[in-house]
Amino acid sequence: MSAPLPLEGVRILAVEQYGAGPFGTMFLADQGAELIKIENPNTGGDFARDVGPHFFTPEDSEFFHAYNRNKKSLSLDLSKPDGMDVFHDLVKGADAVASNLRGDVPDKLGLTYEALGAINPKIVCAHLSAYGRTGSRANWPGFDYLMQAEAGYFALTGEPDTPPTRFGLSVVDQMTGLALAYALLAGVTGARATGTGRDMDVSLFDVAMCNTAYPAIWYLNEGHEQQRLPRSGHPSLTPCQLYTTSDGWIFLMCNKEKFWPALCTAIGKEEWSEDPRFLRFKDRLENRKLIEELLDGELSKKTTAEWLEVFAGTVPASPINDIAAAMDNPFVAERKGIQTLNLEGYGDYRMLASPVLSGGAETPASPAPKLGQHTDELLTGIGYTPDKLETLRKAKVI
Repeated sequence: MSAPLPLEGVRILAVEQYGAGPFGTMFLADQGAELIKIENPNTGGDFARDVGPHFFTPEDSEFFHAYNRNKKSLSLDLSKPDGMDVFHDLVKGADAVASNLRGDVPDKLGLTYEALGAINPKIVCAHLSAYGRTGSRANWPGFDYLMQAEAGYFALTGEPDTPPTRFGLSVVDQMTGLALAYALLAGVTGARATGTGRDMDVSLFDVAMCNTAYPAIWYLNEGHEQQRLPRSGHPSLTPCQLYTTSDGWIFLMCNKEKFWPALCTAIGKEEWSEDPRFLRFKDRLENRKLIEELLDGELSKKTTAEWLEVFAGTVPASPINDIAAAMDNPFVAERKGIQTLNLEGYGDYRMLASPVLSGGAETPASPAPKLGQHTDELLTGIGYTPDKLETLRKAKVI
C-alpha cells in the first residue's frame, strides 16, 4: 500500500495563468496538495489552454497539459461581486492562495493578506509577479526572455562574437515557479506554527537576478565582468567544456582536482597528470587552449558513445543530445522519468514525471482538468445547493 503524499490535506487556491505559476503549483499538486485552479469562464480560463501548436483535442493544448497535471479547475469570475463572495467562501477552508499576475493586480482583485486575513487569519497569499508588487514597475507586464535579457543571461550564453543569445528554455519562468512553491510552503509552515498567515512575494526579475549567483558576486566585489567563452567553457575550471570526438561532441566536466588524473588515465595519457603545466586548476586555466588541442586529438580517436563507456563512473562526461535523444535516453526510462496519463476523449499520452520522489508514496498521474471540471464538486463540498449553483451559472459567475 502506498504511503500518503506529504501535502495531502493542504488546500491551495491558484489564480494563475500561462507557465511560471502553474509550473510551481504543479509541484505542490504532485505531492498531494489539493490544487484548485480558479479560471474565469467568461474569458476561456487560463489562456495557456489555447497555446499551440500541438493539441490532444481542440480543447486540450499540450502546452497547458505540461503545466497543470493533478489539478482541479473551478470556473469563477472574480471580477463580479458574487464571484468574489464565492471565492471568500473557499478561502475560509483553504491554506493558501497562489497567484501569478501583473504586480498591481492582486491588490485590485483583493488577493492579498490584507483583504483575506479577516476571513481566514491563517491564509497565506503567495504572489508571483514580473517585477514585484511595489515600486516603479509594479504595473509592468513581463516575461521570461525579457528577464534573461536584462539580468545578463544573453551576455553569458552562446559563443563569443555571436549575437546575444537567450537560454534555450523558459528557465526564469520555471525557477520562479519553484520559488513560488517554496515561498508558499514556507508561509504555510509559519501559519501552522503561529496561527497567522501573511503575504509571500517572488518575482521573475528578482529570481533572474538571484540566479546569476557567482558572476554577480565576482562583479560586485572584484569588478570582474564575466564574458562568454568558447565551447561553453567554465569561467575558471579546466577541463570543463565541449571537446570533439570522432563522430561529434562530448562535454567533460572535471570540476574536482581528482578528475584530471582520472581523465588522463582513462585516455592513456597518465603523464599529463604530472605535467607541471597541468598540475592544478590555476595551471590548467592558463593552458586551457593547449589542453583543448590535446584532448581534441585524443578524444577524436573514438566515438562519443565509446568514450562514455570508458569514462562511466570515473570521469564526469555527457553526450550532446537534442530533445529527441534526451527523451529517448535509456537512463530516463530507468529513472521512470516519463509517465503515461489517460485523457478522456483522447487516450493515453506521455509527459515528463515529477522529479521529486516522495519515499513510499506514489506520485499521482491525473491529466490537466477541463475548464470548470470540478466546479460543482467543490462548491457542493462547501455547502452550495443545486439551486444556488444554477443561480450563479445563469449570472455567469461560474
